[in-house]
Amino acid sequence: MSQQAHRSAETPPETSPETQEPETPNLDFAGTTPYEDYVKADVLTHLQHTLSDDPGEMVFLVTTQVMELWFTVIVHEWETAARALREDRPGVAIDALKRSVRELDALNHSWKPLGQLTPAQFNAYRSALGEGSGFQSAMYRRMEFLLAEKSASMLVPHRGAPRVHAELEKALHEPSLYDEVLRFLARHGCAIPEAVLKRDVSRRYDPSPEVEAAWTAIYSGDQNSELARLGEALTDVAELVWRWRNDHLVATRRAMGAKAGTGGSAGVAWLEKRAQKNVFPELWTARSHV
Repeated sequence: MSQQAHRSAETPPETSPETQEPETPNLDFAGTTPYEDYVKADVLTHLQHTLSDDPGEMVFLVTTQVMELWFTVIVHEWETAARALREDRPGVAIDALKRSVRELDALNHSWKPLGQLTPAQFNAYRSALGEGSGFQSAMYRRMEFLLAEKSASMLVPHRGAPRVHAELEKALHEPSLYDEVLRFLARHGCAIPEAVLKRDVSRRYDPSPEVEAAWTAIYSGDQNSELARLGEALTDVAELVWRWRNDHLVATRRAMGAKAGTGGSAGVAWLEKRAQKNVFPELWTARSHV
């Protein structure tokens, strides 16, 4: 090997200043970091104020706060989907629903830190909750309203919070996600009865044989059609909502048995009743006729 070739083998090629990687990232900012400005991490990580001396309360509190953040994202996705269907943009709606499926999966995994609490562990800080209960969550209530699980009485706990009450009242009287789905189906040739299209959207949705027949026709046709893909995206959502309710039921049953729930609810008995219900009901019953 020549001396020149030997030197070339030992000496790495020179890099220009333009291609050199900086040794450290920028660490000097005039104010807070851009990350903090965007994420507000300092705000989020100082919202935890436990009310007992039990170390297990922190994970209960943080997990509940994380659930609230997932509720917020999912409401955003379902409102995006409802608006897109109203504007006849099914592709945008399906994309939002698919994102919400991943988010629902993450939400459901939030039960993992709480799912195996024993009664003694839960009782160590349960008194700190007072009358606080998950059914009082305004953002979860907005999720339920978007699923057409409407009830005017569920606004009552929020009378003392004018902004929250106004947002819930608005959501109560707006068409649910499923209402927008059925209106979209009607505009695209499906036989959705006028009684369904003009129903009082502030009330809970009741299943319709004609809507079941419409979904049966969709599922008996082209499985790659936009309507069939919309139906499957909705079914994915409905399945994970059902799993959320059941995971909630199991976690509650393990932690407190059949005792009355916080906030005066019936506890497990109330959750059992909720877990038996399917959202978007005709998407499930139609499958028996395909």
